Amino acid sequence: MSAPTAGSSIAIIGAGSWGTALSIVLAPRFECIRLWAHEADLVERIFSTRVNDVFLPGFAVPLNVEPTADLGYALAGASIVVGVMPSRFARPLYRRMLPHLGREMRFVSATKGLEQGTLLRMSEVARQAIGEKFEPRVAVLSGPTFAREVAGGNPTAVVIASEDAELAGSIQREFSGPTLRLYGNDDPVGVELGAALKNIIAIGAGICDGIGVGSNAIAAVITRGLAEITRLAIALGGRPRTLSGLAGLGDLVLTCTGNLSRNRAVGIELSKGRKLADIVDSMRMIAEGVETTAAACDLARRYQVDMPITVQIDAILRGRISPRAAIRELMERELKPE
Repeated sequence: MSAPTAGSSIAIIGAGSWGTALSIVLAPRFECIRLWAHEADLVERIFSTRVNDVFLPGFAVPLNVEPTADLGYALAGASIVVGVMPSRFARPLYRRMLPHLGREMRFVSATKGLEQGTLLRMSEVARQAIGEKFEPRVAVLSGPTFAREVAGGNPTAVVIASEDAELAGSIQREFSGPTLRLYGNDDPVGVELGAALKNIIAIGAGICDGIGVGSNAIAAVITRGLAEITRLAIALGGRPRTLSGLAGLGDLVLTCTGNLSRNRAVGIELSKGRKLADIVDSMRMIAEGVETTAAACDLARRYQVDMPITVQIDAILRGRISPRAAIRELMERELKPE
């Protein structure tokens, strides 16, 4: 099951913590993995030390993972292209890839977020950008994952979603191994919205944790947050069942409660009165929920979906209301059935 396919190779575009973790866990499954990073100096250090000392220190990068800062070289001969770049860089990167892409390639979007302005999901961004050359086959990879645990070989279950059943099935078979189990799903809308929006709710959970309002409040944020995510997903064509699975509830619980959650950490720091800009500047890796919140509010308005927690998180991030005042407003809203 773990033997690589002869001549198989994949390109992972983005050498942050998640991209690097994927390269480590998938290394036994492929003959060659090329891991692209924007930073040439980071590439040199990974090549010489076999460790990503910036984004995933402490984990050895296997010898068949080849770091590179050359996008064309990373993509040459790749059968699968995995996009793991921050959401803000997705469109420009896919456009830069165009000269090196072929119709035979399969694409996996593993970025969790929404594009600012267009409000598009990441697979939609990929389709639109690559579609300038040809119509790509795109699947979505998501689920409850902390990069360090994946890289460390801890058992992890995720979802691979596409309306193209053959595509999802092929990625499921090729990526699954002893420590990474993929479940097929044909609802990329629900999967991607669950992935993007759970980061917003995690900021709220972090605020509750930091203020010290107790476990009851955190459980309420998670539960009512899931209700908000589900309402918006349904409005955009997603299915409720998806949001009760790994890419919805599973990812939400992990991100809201785990100590490795960057978005939860942002909430904790906000509860201490720190300025958002200072928090973001002090973080090595991007907390996607910070940028996704405004886009989610725009989507909620467009589709007339009630998302009170998301709206309050947006107000906190913009400095319009204090965390304690936001909690009070949520508690004093008009009473209604669950």
